[in-house]
Amino acid sequence: MQQDAGPNDPDRPSETATPLDVRDAALIDGFAGAVRVAALAAVPFVGSRDRDAVDGAAVAAMRSALAGLAVDGRVVVGEGEKDEAPMLHLGERFGNGDGPAVDVAVDPVDGTSLAAEGLPGAMAILAVAPRDGFLDIGPAHYMAKLVSRVPGLEIDAPVREAIARIAEARGVPVSDVRVAVQDRPRNEAIAEAAEATGANVERFVHGDVERCLRAARADGDLDLVIGIGGAPEGVLTAAAVRALGGWMQARLAPQSAGESERLAAASIPLGHVVGLDELCAEPVAVFLTAVTPCDLGPGARLDPGRSWRIGSDVGIS
Repeated sequence: MQQDAGPNDPDRPSETATPLDVRDAALIDGFAGAVRVAALAAVPFVGSRDRDAVDGAAVAAMRSALAGLAVDGRVVVGEGEKDEAPMLHLGERFGNGDGPAVDVAVDPVDGTSLAAEGLPGAMAILAVAPRDGFLDIGPAHYMAKLVSRVPGLEIDAPVREAIARIAEARGVPVSDVRVAVQDRPRNEAIAEAAEATGANVERFVHGDVERCLRAARADGDLDLVIGIGGAPEGVLTAAAVRALGGWMQARLAPQSAGESERLAAASIPLGHVVGLDELCAEPVAVFLTAVTPCDLGPGARLDPGRSWRIGSDVGIS
């Protein structure tokens, strides 16, 4: 979570502040609409091979839509700094100042490269929680993540143990366990260890959030996503996993001396394994709209412009 605000801190919600209600239809429709317009703004640039055009159109549309919401809103997790892409800035305020004090984790286009190349798996996504409701990741770019619907798995245990527990929980042979690992050199040892068990291992390049949702769903078609990926995507994933009732553990995993130094300067602890209670507070709601076709598992395969909402209920529109 964010560090506690002092009594005179302008970011500290007042004692009379309206609490976040994820059943508030007007509020839900407002956030859902902001995500949808961001996705639709990006669609004309699908296949353009222009990442900045994809991101820039989505950012401008989302910023405009968020401005009119009846909230005291703050952006606390975003993707732009790592990619040096157009972005909603960390600490950026939005809304008219009335209503609940909320924080958002947001990526106006998750899978920018996929959209730019005209490939499936790109989406606009935003998670909203009460003020200080998300883990403070500061300038972190990378995070180790473990996501599953099977509770109790340990991110620092050998991957073969997680696969064996999943097989036992599902009552299936290890060969039926479905594992996804982002195909990067930093994850090669994990992928090889998973393959050595005989599990069905999917290596992917982009689409971290998409696969984590498939693994967290009770009826999902993946059993485990594990490895080091983006830290902002990790917080967005945590919000969705929490809302879906899944299981997740994470740990910041800087990939350069510079990133480690920035985290130390910001007093962000390293080496600490965190679960969903630390990653994201309740209540939380998550909104996403497909920019290119997205496969979120059975019953949630979305064409561009179609949306998925996860909060007090789950719905496709």
